[in-house]
Amino acid sequence: MSVAIPPGGTYFDTLKKSFVDVPVAADNKISTTEFLEAAESLLTLFDVLGSAAFKPVKNDMSGNIKKIRDRQLAAPTLSETLQDLVINELKEKKHVATEGLLWLTRGLDFTAQALRHNTANPTKELSDSFRDAYGNTLKPHHSFVIKPIFSAAMSATPYRKDFYSKLGDDESKVQPALESWLTALEKNVSILRDFTTSKEAKW
Repeated sequence: MSVAIPPGGTYFDTLKKSFVDVPVAADNKISTTEFLEAAESLLTLFDVLGSAAFKPVKNDMSGNIKKIRDRQLAAPTLSETLQDLVINELKEKKHVATEGLLWLTRGLDFTAQALRHNTANPTKELSDSFRDAYGNTLKPHHSFVIKPIFSAAMSATPYRKDFYSKLGDDESKVQPALESWLTALEKNVSILRDFTTSKEAKW
């Protein structure tokens, strides 16, 4: 599946929802609907990476998004923010969506760390950045069955120059768009990492 970028535009113009547009309240509560739309939009990045090896990564994140959305649809008034959704689900002695959010956060953290490492190190190939990020985020939680599948995806990343050219043909537009999207993604991930590892989110 390829991503059609408008003439003179960037990959970020194709997103249904950007992390830049996800409302975060003063108490760090994150709006569920916009967050899930932004996370779904991020999945198209794996199409830009262009390798079938990334399918397990994409499917994993997609499955976790579905778990959270199913809970939101089942109890909309109790799920307006991700934090409320988790706390209210746990009160019912359930944790399907809570576990989904924990894994989705790890997947988003993996993506954010890989791209941040790569943009901060202009001489690094994408595969190195993705491999490092995998080791920091998902790998410690994966079984020996899953690890080789994900490791294969890390090795199948395109060359750096090819990847960035796929984000748009005008680098002066691509770089600021990537930076603002990535910063917003990192902010969401940072809040959710703290929350999903807190006592409140334990089951």
